Amino acid sequence: MKVYPSSKIRNIALVGHGGTGKTSLAEAMIYNTGVTKRLGKVDDGNTVADFLPEEVKKKITISTALIPCEYREHKINILDTPGYADFYFEVVGALKVADSMLVMLSATAGVEVQTEIVWEDYPSLPKLAFINKMDRENADFYKALAELKDTFGDNIVPVQLPIGAEANFKGVVDLIRMKALLFEPGSGKMTVSDIPADMMDDAETYKEALIEAAAEADDDLLSKYLDGEELSDEEIMAGIKSAAANGSAVFVFCGSALNNIGASPLLDFIVDCGTSPEHNEIVKGKDIENEPLTAQVFKTIADPYIGRLTMFRLFTGKMKADSVIYNANKEKDEKFAQILIMTGKEQAAVPELNAGDIAAMAKLSVTSTGDTLTTKANPVIMDPIEFPQPTLSMAIEPKSKGDEDKLSGALQRLLEEDPTIKVEKNTETRQTIMKTMGDAHVDILLDKLSRKFGVDVISKEMKIPYRETIRATVETEGKHKKQSGGHGQFGHVWIKFEPSSDGNFEFAENVFGGSVPRQYFPAVEKGLLEALDEGVLAGYPVTNLKATLYDGSYHSVDSSEMAFKMAARIAFKKGLEAAKPVLLEPIVNVQIEIPETYMGDIIGDLNSKRGRVQGMEPAGNKQMIKAQVPLAEMARYTIDLKSITQGRGKFKMEFDHYEEVPMQYAEKIIEKAKQEKEDKEK
Repeated sequence: MKVYPSSKIRNIALVGHGGTGKTSLAEAMIYNTGVTKRLGKVDDGNTVADFLPEEVKKKITISTALIPCEYREHKINILDTPGYADFYFEVVGALKVADSMLVMLSATAGVEVQTEIVWEDYPSLPKLAFINKMDRENADFYKALAELKDTFGDNIVPVQLPIGAEANFKGVVDLIRMKALLFEPGSGKMTVSDIPADMMDDAETYKEALIEAAAEADDDLLSKYLDGEELSDEEIMAGIKSAAANGSAVFVFCGSALNNIGASPLLDFIVDCGTSPEHNEIVKGKDIENEPLTAQVFKTIADPYIGRLTMFRLFTGKMKADSVIYNANKEKDEKFAQILIMTGKEQAAVPELNAGDIAAMAKLSVTSTGDTLTTKANPVIMDPIEFPQPTLSMAIEPKSKGDEDKLSGALQRLLEEDPTIKVEKNTETRQTIMKTMGDAHVDILLDKLSRKFGVDVISKEMKIPYRETIRATVETEGKHKKQSGGHGQFGHVWIKFEPSSDGNFEFAENVFGGSVPRQYFPAVEKGLLEALDEGVLAGYPVTNLKATLYDGSYHSVDSSEMAFKMAARIAFKKGLEAAKPVLLEPIVNVQIEIPETYMGDIIGDLNSKRGRVQGMEPAGNKQMIKAQVPLAEMARYTIDLKSITQGRGKFKMEFDHYEEVPMQYAEKIIEKAKQEKEDKEK
């Protein structure tokens, strides 16, 4: 593939709900431009974009794939993104480096949830729309078009109308040229003819709307149009180009990606009217090819065989192979040998790269997703890519006990390529917790750990880090006395236990007359500290406790640090059992953003989860609910919220404080802990 100047590059991301046919359209586009000699199909597992084993197996896109094609002396970088909510972070990365998006819709389903979300999240990014699956049963172009307008506004303008529908769909009316384009299914071969007579009225009506949208993109054209003057074809085309580049209109296409109907005219439009790199908001107004080098990494692929692949967009400047680049975030130089052009999983080296292009480098040592690559003389840092935060927590452990170290290394590699995973070791529950975007994300990650890194992993429910404390003050005795020939063991203490409010353990001594020698005070404290790890109710750590050593006795020969440590532990157990012990649970602050329609359902659900709503406030065109909820009730909230809001809600939470578990819930937790202990001992 040759090197293209910035003005002849188009970076377009295919976005939309899962199952709308993004990968099939990408396949048709690269087939028509000669990148591949065979039109692959998702169901056959042989497309260029969906090459990961997990994608082939599940027949869905999981990871953004870059597929460039050359068409009419232009390079079109197609970014095929996932359509499922759990992999939305891949869409976020792709849209940081795309200059426009092509929104895919199904002619049978219309506007679906992920389409709404991506449109709302990127309101100013120029968009095209493609109503796909026109050959399917119940396909309705005009219904899908009306839904687009109802949902997103009146700037939705068709440039094509379908000729026929369902089994009779055979082509489109091109409203720019006012011609009928008829296609041979599969091959994509196109013949141009006159518009069918019964469609002329509709074609003229929609042509007028198209001319109006073109005129509105340019003040001079608009004046001419409003004065009733006729616009020439060149003026209309210039207006359409301007409207497409600045996003003032969303031009709508239609077709059948699977049967390669409609892909070629779309390619023509992307070349003629698509947004070029110099119009990207990040670099607008700059002479991008002559500015200092600036690139940003949007994706990392960690491969156990070829190492790390770093995918980036060159926003400004030029890049040559076999050079040194400066990572401004890490403040380190990075050497690289080749600039790689990715086509799905295939790589081809190019000697240089111009501003606006997208490529990859192998084996960079410190660079990660989101980093800015530049020169030491111009160490700018681009705005970070704001990936969604993971909300589903799951405990994981290797199937084989000897694989702990292997798992740790494999997780590190996964973290390199997936910016939304968080892994932490909970010292209280002794579990490794992996936070992800949802159930499907977990499944894919476990598959990857097994396939790519050879570690079979099982997932378990995350244990809630409960704690125990006391509600009463007690004074209790602890005596450890043992005689076993030679020196015995003797330690004897009286300790006062009382609730403390500062959240920690506090030890004090108030011993008079040397009943317990000073040298044994640290042993008593140490015994209590060790005992804190396991409370008397359910074996959870004890907190909010003050212990004061105030009396006891000793033996001049048999007393020892160990004996006083044991005496302290005995006092601890007896004291806590008598001091009205209670179970504490973590409470989290939750912020839930939802469309207003779901307010009642969400508040009802929070009430059923023992949540306390703290307030509500508008958040753009949505509502934000703030609440405090026990962590135990939030373990599967990612799934619950998706179900209640059909995927339209999002939330974040953070730990706030501990509070007492209501008695009826505490009894169940204590019973479960006792049962687990018994099972373990067996």
